[in-house]
Amino acid sequence: MTASDHAPGRDVGDMLALGFGTTVAMWFVGYLTHLPSAAAPGWVVFPALMLCLLAGGAACAVFTSRGLPAAFYVGCLTGVLNLLVLGSLLVRPDDGGVMASAVWWLPASVLLCGVVTACGAWLGRGLPWRVTGVNWPAAFALVAGGATLLLLSVGGVVTGYQAGLAVPDWPNSYGYNMYLYPLSRMTGGIYYEHAHRLFGSLVGLTTLVLAVYLQFREPRWWVRMAAIVALAAVVLQGVMGGLRVTGRLTLSAAPDDLAPSLTLAIAHGVFGQVFLALLAGLSVVLSRAWQAERPHVLTPTAATSRNLAALALAVLLLQLVLGALHRHTGTNWSLLAHIMVALGVVAVVGLLAIRLWALQAAGPRANALGFALLIALGVQFALGFAALIVTSIEKPGEPAAIHVIVTTLHQTTGALLLGGCAAAATWCVPAPARGPEPRGFPVHRAG
Repeated sequence: MTASDHAPGRDVGDMLALGFGTTVAMWFVGYLTHLPSAAAPGWVVFPALMLCLLAGGAACAVFTSRGLPAAFYVGCLTGVLNLLVLGSLLVRPDDGGVMASAVWWLPASVLLCGVVTACGAWLGRGLPWRVTGVNWPAAFALVAGGATLLLLSVGGVVTGYQAGLAVPDWPNSYGYNMYLYPLSRMTGGIYYEHAHRLFGSLVGLTTLVLAVYLQFREPRWWVRMAAIVALAAVVLQGVMGGLRVTGRLTLSAAPDDLAPSLTLAIAHGVFGQVFLALLAGLSVVLSRAWQAERPHVLTPTAATSRNLAALALAVLLLQLVLGALHRHTGTNWSLLAHIMVALGVVAVVGLLAIRLWALQAAGPRANALGFALLIALGVQFALGFAALIVTSIEKPGEPAAIHVIVTTLHQTTGALLLGGCAAAATWCVPAPARGPEPRGFPVHRAG
């Protein structure tokens, strides 16, 4: 990829990936600094958010050659995405009305994000590193995957604190428009559940833009279809999450009109990780290494790895279902089954990881993936043991913070394992034939 590939008016993948990536970073910082048990003062939160914008601008300087105007546009994109949460600061808590100052706060916030990001790019020009030839479609898919992993972690906190029903209605929040629910009312479990919904909106929007972008950018018809499938999956996941709360399509918050569904809660938790695995596979097929010649995938050795990866996915899915059953029901049989299947996970995923790590013919990326899977498997086993301890000694009442932290880390690492095995399975699959090239943005070429 040459510098001309980054010229204004051509491929916008770099601006999309950097804009959405900066937004994900800002939301992560905002989430941590507003946790009910450890809320940070404004003089800490604001500089931390500005540092995210500066870092996004510096990334524009390091990874692209577009210049300061493009960095400004990246910041403005981030500012527009941040409007999903800014509304919570621009409503009156007493009557839910929008403040008059919102008329200038909204454009001012977008402009501020653009200016600060451009300043970051100006500062980044002095950095000694320059990275060229970035595969932006794959990078954008990785940003979507990172946002999804963060969403799964936030969902784990919701389950850990048993806050899934803290907000009784959907898509509204206590009768408010979801994006205009006052921040001052987000206390305790309401904060965890409402933040989860907002992160879900961000993931949905990221997936939508990624899917549309790939329709114009990606020459392989089946990859474009995979992006559409991912979009349909995230919509289904969002609807399941909402119906888990209400039980039916309704705007009412009256208890008599609601029928929360435990079955949908379990399905929602499982399908979220399946969606992450889908994005992991999509990221792999968008990579240049996957699109290049991979003669090893046609050998019997690759077939063995492929079958082992499929078995690992099946075992992990079974383990995921059992884990979700135990987290939502607390039954002893689901815990015992989860522990027993864990032995199978260690055996199968361990064999896959060692095979990918040691098999030179698979290539350096597969070797690195195998090593990463092996490390994640060890961490997951330790976290599972820690989760068993903290849940066993916990006293009745509201879950302790250590309980939520350990179980959420255990769930998140499990999601990483599932995504890693999906990536491994995809790596071992031969590439289908190319179809007709799409019209629109210039087509990305592997090289």
